[in-house]
Amino acid sequence: MTIPAEVRRALGIEVGDVLLVRVVGRRIVMERVEGELPTFRVGRRVGEREVEEALLRGLESSLRGG
Repeated sequence: MTIPAEVRRALGIEVGDVLLVRVVGRRIVMERVEGELPTFRVGRRVGEREVEEALLRGLESSLRGG
């Protein structure tokens, strides 16, 4: 998907920025991610503790309004 140049400029989106995409009702909502999202390599086993820590960081960020 290509985001029009005028939209990118208005929002300050640059090449390499990470966007969070979600569906709200019948709309697609995209937001630039200010912090770092947890990533896990495909095929790598992820332990319960890693998942809990990632969820906790996300929850804390949401509660701060981030």
